[in-house]
Amino acid sequence: MATQSKRLLSLDILRGITIAGMLLVNNPGTWSHIYSPLEHAPWIGLTPTDLVFPFFMFVMGVSMYFSLRKFNFKLDGHSFYKIARRTVLLFLIGWIVGWFSHFMRTVFKPDATLFQAVNNLDQLRILGVFPRLALTYFFGSVIALTCRHRFIPWVIGGILAVYALVLGLGHGYDWSMDNVIARIDNAVLGANHMYHDSVDGVELAFDPEGILSTLPGIAHVLIGFMMGKMIVEHKDNFERINRLMLVGGTLLLVGWLLSYGIPCGKKMWSSTFVLITCGMASSILGLLIYVIDVKGHHGWCKFFHVFGINPLFLYVCGTLLAVVIGTVPVGTTAAGGIKTLGMAIYGAYASLFGDGNLASLTYAIIFILVNWCIGDILHRKNIIIKI
Repeated sequence: MATQSKRLLSLDILRGITIAGMLLVNNPGTWSHIYSPLEHAPWIGLTPTDLVFPFFMFVMGVSMYFSLRKFNFKLDGHSFYKIARRTVLLFLIGWIVGWFSHFMRTVFKPDATLFQAVNNLDQLRILGVFPRLALTYFFGSVIALTCRHRFIPWVIGGILAVYALVLGLGHGYDWSMDNVIARIDNAVLGANHMYHDSVDGVELAFDPEGILSTLPGIAHVLIGFMMGKMIVEHKDNFERINRLMLVGGTLLLVGWLLSYGIPCGKKMWSSTFVLITCGMASSILGLLIYVIDVKGHHGWCKFFHVFGINPLFLYVCGTLLAVVIGTVPVGTTAAGGIKTLGMAIYGAYASLFGDGNLASLTYAIIFILVNWCIGDILHRKNIIIKI
């Protein structure tokens, strides 16, 4: 992958853009003041914020082609061990981050004991961003190493068609406990181990990275894998651009047309959501290849390149830093509640802005810059931390 990245800087840049975007939308100064494009769609629909995670999964799929090529696309003991090892590592990282978040939110409560803070496994979310990456990486890799690559588009189409049918028959597009996604997750995982969300005032235990919605996630990664195959097989950058734009535009058009019958939504990771976001990601990658690798305009890339070469490590750092800032108490609020370090930082300058949304966005940008400084130190020392 290191050799490929030197030749195709655009892939690292797209990866870096997605990580910076994930940090941006997850860390506003206050959730009370957010520009609309920086919010997820409540249920059905698509916002710019809904693009960052699927874009990262698409790029992971592209990178999978390069990483699995060294195994000659054969599943044996060695390749399976490497895949399983990375899968377990991603799961562990997700669970450790979740445990740490529960610990920090509990340990500073006046009536909580240290034992209560440490012993929070009964509230730990089982699935999430890292488990979603782990599961889609594992099953996507196994399919890529056991299935003839010319059949993978049929596998993708089959997964998306079956998933759309299951959601259609199982109230999968309704925000209710009748939703087949919610029913499966509540039955298998339990409400205490799931993400809780509210739509139009109705709160449900509904996990946007749940068990059933992992199926289209696998198809999502496999689309990226096929784009990686296309990039490698076409050495000429103009041919790569043409192919990426053609396939991307086709996926986007098909997804948009089908969305009239199959709603597009991130939380249920609908089949049209996969087609539309993969189509957009493919087209943007083609545009970046043209701007960076063909025209040579890469002076603006350094900021995102820092995130692109250590993406998951910097995302974990950012998540842990956000937990610390958002839980460490530094005083009390006017209402007598706990004032956290993040609230104090935001409150110190927010009054300087006449617009609360702008103040909140400024906080998020500063947060990104802090994490970028960590990444820049690693970049200058040529340290790449692989997860």
